[in-house]
Amino acid sequence: MADLSFLDREIAGLKEQGLFNTIRTIGTAQDAWIEVDGKKVLNMCANNYLGFANHPELKKAAQEAIEMYGVGPAAVRSIAGTMSLHNELEEKLAKFKNVEAAISFQSGFSANTATIPTLMTAEDVIFSDELNHASIIDACRLTKAKTVRFKHCDADSLEERLKEFAVARRKLVVTDGVFSMDGDIAPLPELVEVASRYDAMVMVDDAHGEGVMGNGGRGIVDHFGLHGQVDIEIGTLSKAFGAVGGYVSGKQKIVDFLRQRARPFLFSSAATPADVAACIKAVDILTESGSLVEKLWDNSRYFQDKLKALGFDLGVTVTPITPVMIGDSNKAQAFSHSLFENGIFGMAISFPTVPKGKDRIRVMNSATHSKEDLDFAAGVFEQVGKEVGIIA
Repeated sequence: MADLSFLDREIAGLKEQGLFNTIRTIGTAQDAWIEVDGKKVLNMCANNYLGFANHPELKKAAQEAIEMYGVGPAAVRSIAGTMSLHNELEEKLAKFKNVEAAISFQSGFSANTATIPTLMTAEDVIFSDELNHASIIDACRLTKAKTVRFKHCDADSLEERLKEFAVARRKLVVTDGVFSMDGDIAPLPELVEVASRYDAMVMVDDAHGEGVMGNGGRGIVDHFGLHGQVDIEIGTLSKAFGAVGGYVSGKQKIVDFLRQRARPFLFSSAATPADVAACIKAVDILTESGSLVEKLWDNSRYFQDKLKALGFDLGVTVTPITPVMIGDSNKAQAFSHSLFENGIFGMAISFPTVPKGKDRIRVMNSATHSKEDLDFAAGVFEQVGKEVGIIA
């Protein structure tokens, strides 16, 4: 037997630093109010932006898909064929995103690890925002390409790095659309302009922009009116869309090549029929109306204004993501614990998810919250903020 005592030391060290994450257990469907560890609490930390995770129309679509298609695809699509449901989802996603084509994957993480290693080789260079999501970082590591980081949301820094590697055979600029921990957005028009001058492809991971930014939640490319100028858009189906999965959308030739060579597509079964059907219904609802997106933004502005008036530091957010900055891991844990005791589910976020000293409670607003919910939440945040010493 191997000596695993090193793990005891590692875990003890995490606990001493306030970095040991105790994962709570949810006993109900994701909604505005949920049961967590047997306690009814206001849900302020799920990515269920639009309430689709428990939407009656999505649940009905999932149930009907199970009756027609069963519970799983049973094999990889490239060997045993693809279900018509998956084709329907991809066609509707492409139309929704106003692009030539789309391909779906098992998760947003898989979409990134499918795309970057498939397109980039040892002769190529990837230019990555320094605060990009872990799935982008890991996808870059899976390639033999050189990865060069540029300063966060800084087009001038990107240009400096592109100049250094102007002779690279193939260049890819990759950035998050909405940065999940800070709620700021990439300066996509400036990045696209710089990339075009150096003949570099542009890829944006819009996990927190789908269902949130743009017309009816069509994402950050739509928000900036950059259709046709961004080569690759990565999306997730597990946040605003309420189910699970990920996708790549963009030019037809890119999607065609991913179907032939992307390893997560070739060597792993697709998402289940129930998940795919639920996602199709989510796309249908957003195609018909942007009312849920408008409600999300209205709730976000309302709640953020209340927290700012109380003296909380919300960082640089310009989206519904609301980071309540704490700056100390133990204080963040204490803040989260006290929130829970007072009826709010809001988890502490610390290293390695965010840099050391940037600890926070990341509040996720939702279209399912009522104004009464948000008033209650603001009152509890005020009480706990004073207890922990975050506000006067």
